[in-house]
Amino acid sequence: MTNQLNLPKQKASSFRIGRNKLFTFLSQPYNIILIVMGVLCTITTVAPIVAILEDTIKIHPGTIDQSLTGKTSGYSFANYIDLFTGKTAKINLWTPLWNTIIISFFACVAAILMGGLFAFFVTRTNMKCKKYLSSIFIFPYIMPQWTLALVWNNLFNSNAVTGTSDGLLASLFGIHMPLWWCQGIFPCIMVLGMHYSAFAYILIGGIFRNMDANLEEAATILNTPKHRIVTRITLPMVKPAILSTVLLVFGSSMGSYPVPHYLKLSTLSTRYLEMNASRAGEASILAVLMMVIGIAIMILNQQSLKSRKNYTTVTGKSGQISKINLGVFKWIVAIIFIITTFMTSIYPLISFAFETFLPNPGDYSFLKTWNPANLTTKWWLTSENITENGLYGQLGMLYNKMIWKAYGGTILVSVLCALFAGTLGTLIGYAVSKKRRNRFANYVNNMAFLPYLMPSVAVGIAFFILLGTNGVISLYNTYAILVIVGTIKYIPFASRASLNSMLQLSGEIEESALIQNVPWFKRMFRIIIPIQKSSILSGFLLPFITCMRELSLFMLLCVQGFIISTSLDYFDEMGLAAFSSGMNLILIVTILIFNGVINKVTGASLDKGIGG
Repeated sequence: MTNQLNLPKQKASSFRIGRNKLFTFLSQPYNIILIVMGVLCTITTVAPIVAILEDTIKIHPGTIDQSLTGKTSGYSFANYIDLFTGKTAKINLWTPLWNTIIISFFACVAAILMGGLFAFFVTRTNMKCKKYLSSIFIFPYIMPQWTLALVWNNLFNSNAVTGTSDGLLASLFGIHMPLWWCQGIFPCIMVLGMHYSAFAYILIGGIFRNMDANLEEAATILNTPKHRIVTRITLPMVKPAILSTVLLVFGSSMGSYPVPHYLKLSTLSTRYLEMNASRAGEASILAVLMMVIGIAIMILNQQSLKSRKNYTTVTGKSGQISKINLGVFKWIVAIIFIITTFMTSIYPLISFAFETFLPNPGDYSFLKTWNPANLTTKWWLTSENITENGLYGQLGMLYNKMIWKAYGGTILVSVLCALFAGTLGTLIGYAVSKKRRNRFANYVNNMAFLPYLMPSVAVGIAFFILLGTNGVISLYNTYAILVIVGTIKYIPFASRASLNSMLQLSGEIEESALIQNVPWFKRMFRIIIPIQKSSILSGFLLPFITCMRELSLFMLLCVQGFIISTSLDYFDEMGLAAFSSGMNLILIVTILIFNGVINKVTGASLDKGIGG
């Protein structure tokens, strides 16, 4: 009888203990943040993937699905069978897949060679003009991805080879580059390699700068040959940076749409756009393939880093790294890099500006008989509707309401994405740093970072299916869908910046304020954020700059005239190449101004700490 009376008391006691534990758990703000962000990241990451997987087996009325199955609704694996084994399998799948893998792989090689070599000269030699070169080397990454592709066309295209207007080399010097140089795989590799070489420079340069000098000195004392020092010590130490570069460049190159589009190469991203109307289900399979390859590269990267080698020298860590004396070559190497960076960073601005004053943009043949009177300002200053003279009824760029509406939309979307992504990413970084050994915290951290590893075009496709015209909620062609997708894609910028900075803070800083009963909001805004404001600000600024020049992520989610990047192709199709050049120039100048102001105000810079 006594035991029976004790049972309710034990249950009541257990209930109180559980309730107290729950209250204690919820009294800690970072636990609430983890729960909310865990649910949010799971929904925003998993839901689009589920939607795109469903779309691959869904029958779409009026497309190839209907003719293959004879049904107007329901589900079928006919899309998979036709895409992988049908008569058009080579055109729709195997050739674009092969091209995508080739340009992604060799873009990694090119980026590592260019960025890694530059990082070596900046950090390990006495090369001249380091500060200038280090600052300007990252310009191609700050600029829109398609910038160098357009510059490549303006330089090397010719009527005899590509069937277009003569570019600069053909017009001035009569040089006609072969077709493989002007269009296809090779120029895509070179353009993507130059664009993403900043990744390799930042990651590899950071390791070169902070590498323990005693490692190589100890090997030198033991008469180890130079090539053996490089292969057995230097390269293994740089291996994590190289693998991180491969992860970032491969995934980004695989999802690139504008570069292969302008350089006439069929890839998974360009093929998706071509197939989406008539073969929607098969096009979704292409997007799934891009996601699978991106995640596979991430898994291989993580597995390879588990075997990372560590070295220790008996004498301790040296404070200085002995730099290689290049002698007279310190100026020669600097001049080579100055010329290279001029062509990749400064010449594009000159080229786009010049294009907007040409009577026939892209055609430089009149330069043989140069006359300034041949230039025109009609592309900028025409203030009335003119159907002739190549304007097709459009007003000049300074008077064109569509262009300025798109410009305002770009600023609006970029600001909102930066605010939301920066805020959510900062909260995730703070919460994960507080529970760094917790499995759920690691799960939230990984789920927040996963969208960044997926190709941009695949993420855009997934949300187009989920929230597009036929989605669960139709947000197509609204700023809301652009902000949602941009926020999810750019949260990793802020979460990683916040996490790295929060991990440097000692727990006693916040604990001392907690003892004084300082509220959480006050602790964040008066203590934590001011201490790490530089890193946290970069978590807001990187999404802003990246969003300004984004095309692959947004191109399916809105029409022309909504934002600058999606309006460029519209004017190209109209035959208004001067408008697309002018809009490129406006976009690049805006990004560079914002980047410069940000550097001056916050002191944050991508190349800071490497040699810039």
